[in-house]
Amino acid sequence: MSLTDALILLCILFGLAYALYDEAIMPRLKGPTRLQVSLQRRNKLDSLIFIGLLLILLWNNLSRHGPQLTTSLLLVLTFLAVWLFWIRRPKLLLKDRGIFFANAWIAYSRIRSMNLSEDGILVVQLEKRRLLIAVRELDDLERIYHALLEIR
Repeated sequence: MSLTDALILLCILFGLAYALYDEAIMPRLKGPTRLQVSLQRRNKLDSLIFIGLLLILLWNNLSRHGPQLTTSLLLVLTFLAVWLFWIRRPKLLLKDRGIFFANAWIAYSRIRSMNLSEDGILVVQLEKRRLLIAVRELDDLERIYHALLEIR
């Protein structure tokens, strides 16, 4: 196995670990999930560029009759990237003691204020930073509001 294959394999393993955390572990952490809301995707152009670069590497390896292992690993990494960036939906998880947003735990005690912008983005003010939560459907904002009222 070459260094290139080892690095690609390492990227695949990190991607699979993230997928396992996002889909199986995070919903079970910190108690039961009260509400799960799908969010809008961000960085669409970045993901297209990354997948395009992977496809260029795959084409280059195929045209130069590169190692079969490298081709297989690049295919797996490309499918994993498509799943992570385009098939999987980012989500907001509301729990009893806090929320998971962007795979980070935020306790309710850290939230200083919540506002709604004119374009339907929920602005959550923390101690030192601001979170912009863009839901896919505007009806989800009302569901978040009612879930927060039930929790408090």
